[in-house]
Amino acid sequence: MDLALLRTFVTVHRAGSFTRAAALLGLSQPAVTSQIRTLERQLGRPLFLRQARGVTPTTVGDELAHRTAPHLDALVEIVEAGLDDESGVRTLHLAGPPEFTSARVLPALAPLVSQGLALRTSFTGNAEEALEGLAAGHHELAVTTARPRGGLLASTPLCDEEHVLVASPRWAARLGDGMLLRKGAVVLEQLPVVEVHESLPFVSRYWSSVFDSRPPAVAAVIAPDLRAARESAAAGAGLAVLPRYLCRGDLDSGRLVALLEPPVPPLRTYFLVVRTGTLALPHIARAHEGLLRAATAW
Repeated sequence: MDLALLRTFVTVHRAGSFTRAAALLGLSQPAVTSQIRTLERQLGRPLFLRQARGVTPTTVGDELAHRTAPHLDALVEIVEAGLDDESGVRTLHLAGPPEFTSARVLPALAPLVSQGLALRTSFTGNAEEALEGLAAGHHELAVTTARPRGGLLASTPLCDEEHVLVASPRWAARLGDGMLLRKGAVVLEQLPVVEVHESLPFVSRYWSSVFDSRPPAVAAVIAPDLRAARESAAAGAGLAVLPRYLCRGDLDSGRLVALLEPPVPPLRTYFLVVRTGTLALPHIARAHEGLLRAATAW
């Protein structure tokens, strides 16, 4: 049996779509359809049920994928390992949120550059966009705050990010000692808010988790980068909810003040996401392992 047919089959099985598999394989959609039909004729069994949106594997298709995919991944690993040794430099295409990628991910991967890893980075604050780009083959590794569904993408928890309610010392002084603990979110209603989007994603999550209420309806400042929000808050523009890793230095120096330290702070989980089977590629595996190892200290 032609291994190319099995490779196409496994890609379709993971992608759940002839069109998406074609993009990943660099083939036309009709070519992928033809290869699957050829394989089905050889086996004498249907492998997929065609639907309006994508395909669903039959029980025969699921069994074949379960039995063949590990072996195909191992063959890819053998071939890619040889290429990796000969070429010397392999390029990793990475996607992730701009702030976390800049502060955490790229520094953690820096030691691998001297070992022959080149990096090409795409910044996206939208987890769904990052996952769609990964599924389409635009990236090889993505750091996201959403766990993907389906069999095409595989995710591993990387770390948790603690969120902190902060403001400049001037605004903190106006609240008074213990006032926020006694009266809760009501004392914050008159304070301006700094956020990254009109939907107030960070403030809304914090208010829901800590105060069990809705935040102010609008923000005073919208800056689509957490680093800009941090600087605006430190300059006195208003309160903000920021990841602790991003404002730890400002909290230590006094530029920002934590307005509240709840017993259970709001957390957000980051995931490392790859296309299923691609951890067989040495350059992706090294980056994946390096990030998991670095995250133990974050």
